[in-house]
Amino acid sequence: MSLLTRPQGANRALIEGGAAASGLRFDVVEEPVLVKGFRRMVRDLEFDVAEMALTTYLTAKEHGVAFTALPIFLVRDFHHGAAQVLRKNSSRPVADLAGRRIGVNRGYTVTTGVWGRAALAEAGLDLDSVTWVCSGDEHVPAYVPPKNVLRAPHGATLQEMLLAGEIDAVVGAGITHPEVVSQIANPDEAATDVLRQRGVFPINHLVVVRDELLAQHPELASTLFADFAEAKRRYVERLRSGPGDSRQDQILARVMKITGSDPLPYGVEKNRGTLEELIDNAMSQHIVRTRPAIEDLFADGTLELQG
Repeated sequence: MSLLTRPQGANRALIEGGAAASGLRFDVVEEPVLVKGFRRMVRDLEFDVAEMALTTYLTAKEHGVAFTALPIFLVRDFHHGAAQVLRKNSSRPVADLAGRRIGVNRGYTVTTGVWGRAALAEAGLDLDSVTWVCSGDEHVPAYVPPKNVLRAPHGATLQEMLLAGEIDAVVGAGITHPEVVSQIANPDEAATDVLRQRGVFPINHLVVVRDELLAQHPELASTLFADFAEAKRRYVERLRSGPGDSRQDQILARVMKITGSDPLPYGVEKNRGTLEELIDNAMSQHIVRTRPAIEDLFADGTLELQG
């Protein structure tokens, strides 16, 4: 089967061989810019199995794209630092961004943007009052964003627009410039407070499979789950002996220290609270119009699986 993903801690053993005890063989497709692979999957169902951004999946599912997720959550991250402003404006309360223009990296439905806006909302910003200026378009072409979402001028970058005062903040742009700082003070501390208080460690990416394959091979979903879970188990065991140098390693090691448990749990039940919170945000941000039931988002035979 063709598999769109990129090598990372949680799936490296599967990609490099040795963890696929089921005997499944993968033709791994490495798209240098992974989000371009998401677009190819959403628009053309180009792969059998694909890593996929969570909010892109929710949007695609609502618009009838013929793939279904497995509760395999490959990538998670903290996003309280996703919103950035000019240093000279960093003392301004978050609520004062109401009525202003805020840039969004790529499309409005990008998962990092959703989590980043959610952090701003929790800090007191009325998201509906903001004009959101996106640097790109949407993966799901049928999706129509709210009227307060605009496209940035052709050729303009969010960094240039922020430095020029054409926008008042950005979300998800990851700008590294001496005059650009996080809007939310001490973002790592704020994010870990949410983890401690609500148990929410934001999910970014999961795994989807073409519906045609799931219908033809009813056992495929549980087999894939087991293979990905085994690869992840090996990775977490390595983290327990000391994190690596990557940012993801460092974040996961910190989560494991705080929670005392696997920082990348697979399966629906252990992630229900985080999934419900993401869906809450997708609804309040006008990304999905009808609230999906979590049970309808995942393939038959996977709801009880844990890994």
